[in-house]
Amino acid sequence: MIKTGRRKEAVAQVILKPGKGRILVNGRTMETYFPRLSLQVVIREPLVLTQSLEKFDCYAKVNGGGIAGQAGALRQSLARALTAEDETLRSPLRKSGMLTRDSRTRERKKYGQKGARKRFQWTKR
Repeated sequence: MIKTGRRKEAVAQVILKPGKGRILVNGRTMETYFPRLSLQVVIREPLVLTQSLEKFDCYAKVNGGGIAGQAGALRQSLARALTAEDETLRSPLRKSGMLTRDSRTRERKKYGQKGARKRFQWTKR
C-alpha cells in the first residue's frame, strides 16, 4: 500500500514491506540520499517511536522542494504507512505530531519589493 506525505513543496510516497530495516530513497540508500545526520534522525523518528526499525523495509520515492522538506515529507508518509500496517500505532504517532501535515510554506513575493519581505533600497537624493 502506497502512503503519501507532504512538507513545503516536497512530496514523498512510501511502500512498507516486512524486512530487516532497509530504507531506500529514489533507489539509493537513505545515508547517501540524505547525508546530514539530523535529517536521517528525522526520517527514522516514526520507526524508532513505534519500535519497528528492524521490522520493515521502506521503499520511498520523493520529489520537489529541498532535502529538508523531502525529509519531513518522508517522515509523514512513513508514519501514515505504519498506521496502515497497525492501527494501534496511531495514538503515539498522533501525540508526537507525525501524522499532521506541517502547513508552513514559502511566503509569496510581493509586487514593488525584492522578495516576500525585503524591499528595494530607499534613497533620499
